[in-house]
Amino acid sequence: MPELSLHHIDQISRDIRRQEITFSHLLEDLIDHVCCDVENEMQAGLNFADAYHRVKKKMGTRRLKEIQEETLYEVDSKYRFMKRLMKITGVAGTILFGFAALFKIQHWPGAGQMMTLGAFILAFVFLPSALSVLWKETHNRKRLFLFISAFFAGMLFIFGILFKIQHWPFAGAILTLAALSGILFFIPALALSRLSDQENKAKRPVYVLGAVGTVLFVAGLLFKMQHWPLATVFLLTGIFLLCFLAFPMFTWLTWKEESHISPMFIFLVIGFLLIIVPGAMLTLSLQHSYQEFYYPNNDQQKALYDYLFRKNSSLISRYKDSSNYHEMEQLHSKTTEILAIISNIQKKMVQESEGQPGKPAVSNGQINQTETGQEILYRELSKPFAPGPAKAFLTPGCSTRNELNSSMAEYVNYLTGITPAEDMLKYKKMLDTGIFLPVVNIDYGKITLMGGLHTLEIMKNGLLTVESCVLNTIARH
Repeated sequence: MPELSLHHIDQISRDIRRQEITFSHLLEDLIDHVCCDVENEMQAGLNFADAYHRVKKKMGTRRLKEIQEETLYEVDSKYRFMKRLMKITGVAGTILFGFAALFKIQHWPGAGQMMTLGAFILAFVFLPSALSVLWKETHNRKRLFLFISAFFAGMLFIFGILFKIQHWPFAGAILTLAALSGILFFIPALALSRLSDQENKAKRPVYVLGAVGTVLFVAGLLFKMQHWPLATVFLLTGIFLLCFLAFPMFTWLTWKEESHISPMFIFLVIGFLLIIVPGAMLTLSLQHSYQEFYYPNNDQQKALYDYLFRKNSSLISRYKDSSNYHEMEQLHSKTTEILAIISNIQKKMVQESEGQPGKPAVSNGQINQTETGQEILYRELSKPFAPGPAKAFLTPGCSTRNELNSSMAEYVNYLTGITPAEDMLKYKKMLDTGIFLPVVNIDYGKITLMGGLHTLEIMKNGLLTVESCVLNTIARH
């Protein structure tokens, strides 16, 4: 019977240890078993390389790991308990999340409670038990960072989704931390783990492309949720790398290998389609819905502005020969001055958004001058949801906000002198800039350009509404 050389035995030992067989007695038994199998194959006239390849193919890629897991399950009560706990809580938490989503869609009671309970089960029971099981099975300090980063990224993602759906504070911050932990720690650690696999050197370019594509895709989702610039660029680049390079290359390298035509490969294909493609489509759909929510509202506010402006101008013109005309004209002049200040702020915000840092600009066809004043063509803006302009021009304490506040205060003082006190109590709320642009508990860095423009349009219509009421009061005297 052929006998293996010490060099061959060392090679088999290294390969088995590389599969993270940590149970010491089992390691020795498996090495001995594989060596015997290889010697039996060599009896048929095969050389060592062919015999060892046949034995590995017969065992499969995970058989040795499965033997260790089965052994640990039988002899280690703590491991057995943690594995059962991991399975039960994983299924229970997922089912609770699924029913919570159904109840949320149907607006049935109990959705929030089920989702919260499911999140706590997954985050505080399932993930720690999974981490314990993985460490027990591997005892690989090199992969400990991978497990811990996956644990924190998963926990943050679960709570980020929970907080977002429940409309609780800090949801954006938690999701941002989840995305950053995945981008900076988990995905690179996973990629390095796969790149260190000596068995699949041909797939290393695929792992690199997959890691880069996933990082860009996750970054795009994060940027899209936070309404930061370059979100679409990151999303499209990530999808291109994953869909048109990494996934086809992976399929090309593995489809002929019978061992990969397995449930694992099928789940990979299905998982890829269910996560990447719908995720991208959902993001684009949400963005479209988000835009279409703002555009009609701003258009309606502009239509209301035109109506009120023309109505007030018409009312004044009807009293041109009246003794009240001068007072009405003076009121309209002061109203127009504040409207011009607000329109100027809107114009600066658009210029800031459309230009480069330090170089405000606006393209032709984005802002028109009409008989009622300035008209912004919202659908022509290239960066309608940029967050910077609102912070630059609406934040309490900035020059434009101070100018608006002081002008509005002067306007209120003027109206107080010509308007009955009981009416003025009602008008003051419509002329209070703090109602439209609060001073406290507002992060203007998160308000988009469209949101800021919409708020200012409402403020302008409030001014015209007050002017209309005061004009009618003056006309009756």
